[in-house]
Amino acid sequence: MNDSCFSAVPVSPNVWWVGARDWSVRNFHGYETGRGSTYNAFLVIDEKVTVIDAVKAPFMDEMLARIASVIDPQKVDIVISNHSEPDHSGGLPRLIDTVRPEKVYASMAGTKTLGAYYGLKDIQTVKTGDSISVGRGNISFVDTKMLHWPDSMVSFYDLDNILFSQDAFGMHLASSPLWADECDRSILDYEARKYFANILNLQADRIIALLDALPGLGLDIKIIAPDHGPLWRRDLQWILDLYREAAEQKYSKRALVAFSTMWHATEKMAKALAEGLRTAGIEVALCDLDVCDRSAVMTEVARSGLVAFGAPTMNNQVFPKMADVLNYVKGLRPRNKIGFAFGAYGWSGEGGKQIAAELEAMGFELPEPLCQIKYMPSQEELCKIVETGKKLGTVLSERCQ
Repeated sequence: MNDSCFSAVPVSPNVWWVGARDWSVRNFHGYETGRGSTYNAFLVIDEKVTVIDAVKAPFMDEMLARIASVIDPQKVDIVISNHSEPDHSGGLPRLIDTVRPEKVYASMAGTKTLGAYYGLKDIQTVKTGDSISVGRGNISFVDTKMLHWPDSMVSFYDLDNILFSQDAFGMHLASSPLWADECDRSILDYEARKYFANILNLQADRIIALLDALPGLGLDIKIIAPDHGPLWRRDLQWILDLYREAAEQKYSKRALVAFSTMWHATEKMAKALAEGLRTAGIEVALCDLDVCDRSAVMTEVARSGLVAFGAPTMNNQVFPKMADVLNYVKGLRPRNKIGFAFGAYGWSGEGGKQIAAELEAMGFELPEPLCQIKYMPSQEELCKIVETGKKLGTVLSERCQ
């Protein structure tokens, strides 16, 4: 398809979507994006024509064509960069070079980041409470530092009551519909939780602070337009509530049993543990790291009140795939978790001990001791692990009351 054939999509009377769908992307700095993603950018047609955010550099022809389907790109007066990460601003230098705007706005940290990444200069700084007139309407700004970069901010266009929420309230999902209410709710639920767990979980307290602050800002929000995934025009409270629930990280009657295995000994232990948890009335997800990506594991960690990790020992170390997952999960700082470490070994047995140490370092509660079995578990040992699962399930149920 010729790029010139791409058209903008109306969002509101004065705003158009001019972004791009990336159906093929499968990795976002270590996060598996099985359903692709979108790079949402917006064109505001007011007395001052404004573009909010750009797209990943390879998609700039598409974005410029969408702008041109509505207005001559040379008539763009203002460019706003809510976030300078390359998936949002990789195409920004070309956009600026093409439209030659009167002004480019970013947060204070954004001016530094845009300079460091792209060599951009003469960026106008805005902060929380600042507002610019674009004619009939105004665009105001709220600093959302560390959600999820130091430069992050959101913008609000008061004429059409749109919150351009940058990385907040979005997800990695390439969908034909522009609007969330036209998408499968179960897919939205999973992808929003996955996005939160893998991108924003580290900043849970800041998310709660933002959600608490929004009502006091006096913004009559009718549409939430994130930079990834579909836009929200109906049932806005659903996505806001999902974010609050995810950020609060309360105990839930769900458990994750994630394991690596060489000769199926640790796998047998994992299945026995899951059986005990199920018997105790706990919903269980069983993840074999040979087939479960680290981001899928983290998604389950975030939703689970109990997290059990098991792996064998190899070369006096925990099995490499488990080491990778533990390092990844630790960096995202999940809270309010019951933990359990287990594994099989043949000689020295450091693997399980290292898992237990990492869970303790993460602040997980460890009500049951490390379970390690030499070589292959016997039927009697597996039955004991089932009983351990039941005990852990009882503890979790108590925490959920």
